[in-house]
Amino acid sequence: MRHGEAGFAASSDASRTLTDYGLKQACQAGLWLNQQNFKFDLGLVSPYLRAQQTFTELSSHCRVSQFETDNLLVPGGSPSHIADLLMTLPDRGIDNVIIVSHLPLVGYLVNELCPDVSPPMFPTAAIACVDLSANTAGKLEWFHVVE
Repeated sequence: MRHGEAGFAASSDASRTLTDYGLKQACQAGLWLNQQNFKFDLGLVSPYLRAQQTFTELSSHCRVSQFETDNLLVPGGSPSHIADLLMTLPDRGIDNVIIVSHLPLVGYLVNELCPDVSPPMFPTAAIACVDLSANTAGKLEWFHVVE
C-alpha cells in the first residue's frame, strides 16, 4: 500500500504529514479491507511520518496482529531487500502482510515479486495484493484504488 495524501510543508521528506484527505483515504482503505475480511499477521511500515499515520488509521479499522517499522521501506528503498524479507516471514508463522510505504518503492516491489507485471503507478492509498504462495513468481491478484 502507498500512504495517503501528504502535505508538502515540512522540514524534511520524512516528516511530511497526511492531509485531512490523506487521513480519510487511510480510513477508507482500512474500512474496505475490513469489509473484505482481510486480517494481517504483520504490518511492515516505513519510518516516514505519513506512512506511520496511514498505518495507524488503517489498522484502527482492520485487524493487524503486530507491526514493525522497517527503515528500508523508504522511497528509494531496495525492492529486492523487501522481497527477500517477505520470503522469510512464513518461517516465523507470518502469512498475511500489509506493507505501507512510498513511490517508487511500492511499484518496484510489485515488479520484483511479479516480474511479468510492469511497476504500477500507485495513486495515494492504493493497495496491490500479491500472492506469494506458489514456489514460482508472485501473482498480482488485484489492485484497489481508494475513491
